[in-house]
Amino acid sequence: MGESMSDFLGQNSVPLAAAVGVFGLWFALRQQMRTPEYRAPVYWFAVMMVAVFGTMVADGIHDGASIPYSITTPFFAALVAAIFVLWYRSEGTLSIHSITTRRRERYYWAAVLATFALGTAAGDLTAIQLNWGFLESAGLFAVIIAIPGIAWWRGKLNPITAFWAAYVVTRPLGASFADWFSKPHPQSGLNMGDGPVSGIALVIFIGLVAYVAATKRDIQQARAGGHSRAPAAEAIAADAV
Repeated sequence: MGESMSDFLGQNSVPLAAAVGVFGLWFALRQQMRTPEYRAPVYWFAVMMVAVFGTMVADGIHDGASIPYSITTPFFAALVAAIFVLWYRSEGTLSIHSITTRRRERYYWAAVLATFALGTAAGDLTAIQLNWGFLESAGLFAVIIAIPGIAWWRGKLNPITAFWAAYVVTRPLGASFADWFSKPHPQSGLNMGDGPVSGIALVIFIGLVAYVAATKRDIQQARAGGHSRAPAAEAIAADAV
């Protein structure tokens, strides 16, 4: 949804897109940081705005500065790595279950934003610059995202590394599918349009958030010693949708 919605806003009005992206991100993260524990509507609204803004950042650098995806992709990859290094040096862990302070949550959201920008650049690199096509790119990232899952399942990879390895790939996977549905036929898409795809994705998104808000199926059990600000692992893993 972040990919198609960002493209739809930008195609209709760049100033409006910038206003929605910047103000929406600020408002969403402000509400999230002021919420003492996980709340599905608040958390997922923040995810939505980070997805939209992250796409705008990646596309803005590429389109505005005419910097190719072959440069922006490794740049955002280095940024993601730098955030993880700083986070680990500061807190001694990258586990999402340890996000019990505002500082750790700031590291988390910085990592999410950087991974979304990276995913947009990486997805467009394979689909557009390398001319592989959107569906083929989606297939590539589907294979890549399965690798850490299988490695963890077979006991070859610790859960924290497996989680973040898979998490980074959720963005280019989701963005490639969104572009495949929305972009015109000459660009290897199905030509549904960014507006309709954004609308359909938003309806599904609202439905899923309403479901978990009502059922509490995404709430992890509180541990001894107080409430955790950590989002549920099941919720985080679906961010790219």
